[in-house]
Amino acid sequence: MIITQMITSFIASAGFGIIFNAPRNALVQCGTIGMLGWILYYTLAERGLDVVPATIFAAMLVAILSQICAKYYKMPIIIFNVSGIIPLVPGGVAYNAMRNFVENDYFTAVQLSAQVMLLAGGIAIGLMFSEVVNQITKKAGALGR
Repeated sequence: MIITQMITSFIASAGFGIIFNAPRNALVQCGTIGMLGWILYYTLAERGLDVVPATIFAAMLVAILSQICAKYYKMPIIIFNVSGIIPLVPGGVAYNAMRNFVENDYFTAVQLSAQVMLLAGGIAIGLMFSEVVNQITKKAGALGR
């Protein structure tokens, strides 16, 4: 099962890299970052952690790996961040929320909509926290010189 998760998340991230016009030589890295972020999320959720904290940790991993790849390959970080975060986007939950609104099941629709907002916020928090840590580390390194 984990192999299937790895393959599909890699294809999703690399495929979005193609749609996003990422350089060809960055597609493998985009796919790998997305795959690793998804596998962390999947593993944490399978072991009983709530999906929101699992999303935050996975987004942090995506952001850290994106920063590393951006430095190493001398490319903008956005190439790796956007492609790598795609498997974590709660598209299926958002679809179900809208479907329940259309079907007049407002109780379920509001619950799912709240979950979508929490997951999207978790992605933003994970990306932001990683960037803050990166900036602090840079500043601390500059002060130590």
